[in-house]
Amino acid sequence: MHFNVRDEIIALTPKWTGERFPDGRPRVADRYLKALHNLTLEEVWKPIFVLGYENQFEGRLQVLHDDGRKLVGRAVTATFAPTRPDLHEAAFAAGMAEGRHGNYNQWVIDSLVEGDVVVADMYDKIYKGTFLGGNLTTAIRTRTRTGGGVIWGGIRDVEQMKKVEGVQVYYRGIDPTPIRDFVMTGFNTPTRIGNAIVLPGDVVFGAGGGVLCIPAHLVAQVVDGAAKTQVKDLFGFEMIAQNRFTTAQIDRNTWTEPMLDLLTAFIREDPRGEPYRTLDWSEEYRLAREGDPNDTQTAL
Repeated sequence: MHFNVRDEIIALTPKWTGERFPDGRPRVADRYLKALHNLTLEEVWKPIFVLGYENQFEGRLQVLHDDGRKLVGRAVTATFAPTRPDLHEAAFAAGMAEGRHGNYNQWVIDSLVEGDVVVADMYDKIYKGTFLGGNLTTAIRTRTRTGGGVIWGGIRDVEQMKKVEGVQVYYRGIDPTPIRDFVMTGFNTPTRIGNAIVLPGDVVFGAGGGVLCIPAHLVAQVVDGAAKTQVKDLFGFEMIAQNRFTTAQIDRNTWTEPMLDLLTAFIREDPRGEPYRTLDWSEEYRLAREGDPNDTQTAL
């Protein structure tokens, strides 16, 4: 039994062709993490959903800071199960042999680097399932600088946690009990947060009351796709207000060439279009000319 195995992480993420961390996790570029802070949940969700990644979102979570701040970072995953003596002995011995210290949750925190987010499936355990408290939240802040956690389980010491600057945590419940009676079954392996499946190195996007886990190999495409949705909304709202297009025309997945001409002119000429001037619209023009088989209904 081994934890956080580089070769296994690489095998789990074969579609990623870019830089990797020493542990094998995909290292999505910081500029994409920064760009995600300027996007909404719906803008980021749509490009994933239309590609068939329909099990990436979970909204049945509480949030440490309900002030609109986003949680964005690269996933470090951990999966836990109810304890049984022989399994705990085997798992703990494996961790000790790998030089790990403290309890299972401390192993995970100790592995974090800048830009990481802990994603832990505590099998919805809240009583004695408090993965984070004040001390470990402080450790997350120190190691990740801007990260936090997504915990399918409990937290404790909430008043202390809220005083730790620069973190955000999504969780299932609060309990004053310390963490007890659990065993780690996976570290940087596939894990589950409610309805969402998460791989190590996925980009966690916590916003709008829920968490979306973006496959690493899709992040660049998602950011560009979300930016396109954003500027189409900006332009489309104006066109509707001017009564130049109907909502049915604006809401279609595929716009006509004349509509795209007006959109790209808006991006070139209007100061509001400046952030979107590097976007490539050739695929949209191709679909407008050839027809989009998915454009049988209005856009999502």
